[in-house]
Amino acid sequence: MELTLKGWRTWGGLTLGLGVLAALVFAGLNYSLHMPGKSHSGPLAPLSEEESRLRERLATHVEILAGRIGERNLWRYPALLAAADYIEEQFAALGYQAMDEPFESRGRRVRNLIAEKPGTSRPQEILLVGAHYDSVRGSPGANDNGSGVAALLELGRLLAGKALPRTLRLVAFVNEESPFFYSPEMGSLVHARGARARAENIQAMISLETIGYYADAPGSQHYPFPLSAFYPDKANFIGFVGNLGSRKLVRSALRTFRHSTAFPAEGAAVPAWVTGVGWSDHWSFWQAGYRAIMVTDTAFFRYAHYHTERDTPEKVDYARTSRVVAGLARVITELAAEPNAP
Repeated sequence: MELTLKGWRTWGGLTLGLGVLAALVFAGLNYSLHMPGKSHSGPLAPLSEEESRLRERLATHVEILAGRIGERNLWRYPALLAAADYIEEQFAALGYQAMDEPFESRGRRVRNLIAEKPGTSRPQEILLVGAHYDSVRGSPGANDNGSGVAALLELGRLLAGKALPRTLRLVAFVNEESPFFYSPEMGSLVHARGARARAENIQAMISLETIGYYADAPGSQHYPFPLSAFYPDKANFIGFVGNLGSRKLVRSALRTFRHSTAFPAEGAAVPAWVTGVGWSDHWSFWQAGYRAIMVTDTAFFRYAHYHTERDTPEKVDYARTSRVVAGLARVITELAAEPNAP
């Protein structure tokens, strides 16, 4: 009788412990993955006239960066310089005064490119949007990250005439790809550390990373463990991703996108150790203590041509990318006007 009672007590304690663990896991997942609003489903409406024009401009940027210029990095230095010159020219054509942020990398001068639109009422508060313009060795980098740079330039166009309370800073970063990733020569880390040293009040940073590939086939989308149990298996959405410290920013950006844009969108704010969550320039701003998120098509979790010579301009879905960029312009407008920090 005593052994049986002990057995029941042991079993009861184990059951209680497992129940508590399950409750904690559920609470953690709900905190990380529960997002406001509902992702769009069903057929997409025809592109508007403005979205159609946006599609053509995006295609032109990607064709020049990944087609005419091609692979661009320190090992193809003239191409890297050509890409920087092109971005600088585009900023100037939109009425921005592009500023250099030069530094030395492997004995060569490289540079981030910065364009700013001062805020109308809270200019000391900065909303930063960035994308890296280098490509990995051996790849022309159409989707990674010609698509992000094209979006950066077109967001500059869409927002140039808007009166935004906060300062809008657009930055094209150099040296995001290996071997500079997570190193002191990563362009975004140079910028983030400099901003922190200057005590700049960056309220939010948005990294545009590989945003141009979409597919509707079941099984076309994959995830790091354990996210596959919670998200769709079709690669037809844009993702908003951040760490736990940037959860409020993820939720705010995704809420606005879902409310204003008829395009599928998913979001997650998860621990930084989850595979892929910190794999872009937003990571640099986490290191400097800023809130930062990545907007992405999830790269290699759906895109078979990632970091290969096959990442060419015709692989990018410019129609769907134009919808995403138009939606992001509305997100940035809202973030730039919010009375409280996201």
